[in-house]
Formats: sequence, structure tokens, C-alpha cells
Amino acid sequence: MPKVSQSYLDARRAQILDAAVVCFSREGFHQTTMKDIVKQSKLSPGAIYNYFESKEQIIEAIAKERHAKERLLLTEARKNSNIASVLERIRDAFFGELRDPNERLRKRVSIQMWAEAQRNPRILKIVRRGVDGPRKLLSAIISDAQRKGEISIEVNPNAAARFMIAAFQGFVLQMEWDRKINEQPYLRLLDTFLKSLSPSV
Repeated sequence: MPKVSQSYLDARRAQILDAAVVCFSREGFHQTTMKDIVKQSKLSPGAIYNYFESKEQIIEAIAKERHAKERLLLTEARKNSNIASVLERIRDAFFGELRDPNERLRKRVSIQMWAEAQRNPRILKIVRRGVDGPRKLLSAIISDAQRKGEISIEVNPNAAARFMIAAFQGFVLQMEWDRKINEQPYLRLLDTFLKSLSPSV
């Protein structure tokens, strides 16, 4: 029997997760069944159960994939030479992806996770990791900038990081409520906030 390549395995796993995102965004966690995910993925039940034993494992995998992507984005942005470039890259990456229909589906799933976290301790841990990881990286980025004199020492790094995360998550939620919302005035206001973090001249 020929050996299956890792790229093939990764592609099949991604196919399952993409199908699950579509199902979850359409029907929600509780209404979606493994049978729905099988149908959407166009794979056999056996193929899916080779990767995931349950719907809950799929939900966790979607979240872990999202967290890894965000961690990489923040780590790469941190390599820029100054805080203005770092924050601009972070802003453009996080808000820019909202123009992608596939990413909008994933954000709908994220919103469901936020709600589910209120009743499911396991989902709460996943959601907390999704906030705590970026918060710590953003806080470190702001602390680095303070040591360089690029951000006022009066700014609390952790509070600023939480504010930035809240600004993004709040906008994601509002976009789900109002599909016609214009992000440009919101981004300009966010830019004003980010510039206000710099020391007064």
C-alpha cells in the first residue's frame, strides 16, 4: 500500500475543518451533526473519523488553527523596526481579513464560541487562550516600544492590549449584526487611538 504524503493528510484535514466552518456558521454548534460535516466535506465518514473522534474535537481544532495564525501574525509584525509599522501591520492584517468571505464565516464561528463559553468550561478555556495569547504578545510589543521611547510610559501595556483586542472583537460582532457597516471611519478612529499612545511632544 503506497504511503500517503503529509501534504495529502494536511489537505484532507483542512477540507474537513473548512466544511465544519460552513456547517457551524450556517446551523450553529448544537444543530450541526457529524453527518452534516461529512456531507459538506464530500468525504466518507471513515475519512473524517480518522482525523477527529467528535464534533467537539473539530471545534477545538478550528480554534487552535485560528490561534496559531494570529500568534504567527503578531510575531511577524513585531519584527518591524518601529511601533507605528508594527501596529499598522497588525491593524491591516486583522481588519483586512474581514473582507474575505471565508474569514467572515470563521468569525461567525468565533462569535458562537464566545457565546458557548458562557456555559461550557471546555470552550471557555479555548476562548481564553484565544485572548490571552494575543494579549501577552501585544503587551510585550507595547512594553518594547516604551523602552525605545515610542510609547508613553504612562500607558499600561496590558490594558492597551486588551483595548485593542476588544476593539477588533467588538467590530467583528457589529459586522455580524450589520453587513453594511463601513469600517473606514472605525479604522481612522483606531488610528487616532494608536497615535495617542506616543509620548506628548
